[in-house]
Amino acid sequence: METPIWDEYKKIVSKADEHGKEAFQEVERFKFYEDAKKDYAVVATSETALYANIILQKGVI
Repeated sequence: METPIWDEYKKIVSKADEHGKEAFQEVERFKFYEDAKKDYAVVATSETALYANIILQKGVI
């Protein structure tokens, strides 16, 4: 399945992060849900694109 939203995300992130596309990591659907349970905040938007879920990370790990 095509996910054009990811190209858009990568363009946006490339403007702010020197790592560009390398800053992305794709995860399996159910791992995403498990990871999201541990997040500090969850923001629901009105984005209608398919598979537009994203976890943003701030800081250094």
